[in-house]
Amino acid sequence: MSNTSPPRRAPFVAMLNQLFRAGRALGQVKPPVYDRDILVERAVEDMGLSDFGDPWFLEPFDVLLQSIREEARLNPGGDWAAMFYLEHVLMHRLLSEWWFDRHPEILDRSLKRPVVIVGPMRSGTTRLHRLLAADRRFSHLRSFETISPVPRQDFEDVRAGNKPDFRPILAQRAMRLARLVNPRTLSIHPTGPFEPEEELGLLCASFYGMKHEAQWHVPSYARWCEGVDATPAYRYMADQLRLVGWSQQASTLRPWILKTPQHMLDLPALLKVFPDARLIFTHRDPQQLVGSAASLAWNQTIIYSDEADAGAIGKEWLRKTHLQVERMMTARENIASERMIDVQYEDMENDWRGTMERVYRFLDLDIEPAVAGMEDYLERSRELKRHPHRYSLEMFGLTANEVRERMGSYIDRFDVPMERPLGTPAKRKAI
Repeated sequence: MSNTSPPRRAPFVAMLNQLFRAGRALGQVKPPVYDRDILVERAVEDMGLSDFGDPWFLEPFDVLLQSIREEARLNPGGDWAAMFYLEHVLMHRLLSEWWFDRHPEILDRSLKRPVVIVGPMRSGTTRLHRLLAADRRFSHLRSFETISPVPRQDFEDVRAGNKPDFRPILAQRAMRLARLVNPRTLSIHPTGPFEPEEELGLLCASFYGMKHEAQWHVPSYARWCEGVDATPAYRYMADQLRLVGWSQQASTLRPWILKTPQHMLDLPALLKVFPDARLIFTHRDPQQLVGSAASLAWNQTIIYSDEADAGAIGKEWLRKTHLQVERMMTARENIASERMIDVQYEDMENDWRGTMERVYRFLDLDIEPAVAGMEDYLERSRELKRHPHRYSLEMFGLTANEVRERMGSYIDRFDVPMERPLGTPAKRKAI
């Protein structure tokens, strides 16, 4: 692979598509049905439940379905995966309401003073999140919980120790399949079923969020999400967090560690739902942000569609990254300075311990009880990520000057260390 050509998808994907085509021809694989009423009716029939909770989700669901039908150009395997995902979300909404009705105390759980990491995609949020999650004084989601946040109806037996929780097993299977269809998965986002993970999957419970546009070409859906007040999705996310905390039997005195790049676009909604949140903003060279985000989207989209366009993906994630930082900078004007701190990616690279000590001073906590856990995570992360994530702006039809020009206000405002050219050590601007 040259430095100017994006990677090709794994041969395993072509084999899967052949199998799905054959399955359709033989009537063994159902054709996709991107119709809300049919999907909802199927979910109700399959689960024997009918309460989906707050109906706000129906509008983003409709917009997403229309965008998939008209724009995504999914291949047979992509259609199958999309149908599985949509059914999965509807099932979890039904199960969530079943648990809330069965255990109303879940919705009374406190979510006080969460620590929320806010940064663009690929700005080091995962590393910071997992370092903080190593501290037992905080609560965090695990990867299997963002894939399957809602326990099955037999979870009382799981809590009693009479049977295992199937969700980590399902997550392990999903990750094995992901590695077959995209061997670069662990280079781009190393994880495992019990690794700390972000809450983007909980926002997806309302069929809302950037996850969808990072894997499918759904531009009209993306623009709809950018123009809507996301507060209902964040309220539902908070209730999902309460359910996860209840299933973990976690103390409500432990603040949650949260992070997802979606918060860059939706800080007003986040702060309506979590008014006492403490915010850690992460910053990185925009050349890296845009190149890495485009690479992540490309490596996902080529699995589900045979018609992915690297140049279009590059332009879209330059636009999206610019929108993220613009909205973040606007929202910060209404946030008290003592509630937020800024962390540079390069500072974490060069001195993670010193940077984390500064974060802990901001949180008014002693770092020492957490250091051993953080060191364990860093050692484990080296095992998870054995190969570097390789990408370039040129792969996606972009230039460094184009990115610098578009992102200049962000670079200047936060004194972001820049690299020249992409891939060489960063140096701070002279002050």
